[in-house]
Amino acid sequence: MNGILLFGHGARNPEYIEPFRRIRAAVERLQPGVPVETGFLELTRPPLEAAIEALARRGVTHVKVVPIFFAPGRHVLKDLPELLGSAMDRFPGIEFEVAECVGEVDGVIEAMAAHAVAGA
Repeated sequence: MNGILLFGHGARNPEYIEPFRRIRAAVERLQPGVPVETGFLELTRPPLEAAIEALARRGVTHVKVVPIFFAPGRHVLKDLPELLGSAMDRFPGIEFEVAECVGEVDGVIEAMAAHAVAGA
């Protein structure tokens, strides 16, 4: 079974998680029945490993990790592979796929540009 994991950095501000909740709800509307979790690098719960564990408990065998970052910096290029390496050891029955960062997707770039010029 496929699952989706929305991966973010995390922040001290509790409002940081609200866009992730909205993205998760939108994904669930678009893909009913596909398990979706959010997981964070630091400062926000749940941590990435706990989100993977939640997907594993739901029977997921393939996780698409979607980095909610503008571009692939250190957290996506170094930290995420290290975390997924540990997850592969802990959850050997799960295959991981990492999508491109949302900020690199043409439709997202166009939406941000449209937002930038709205009302200008």
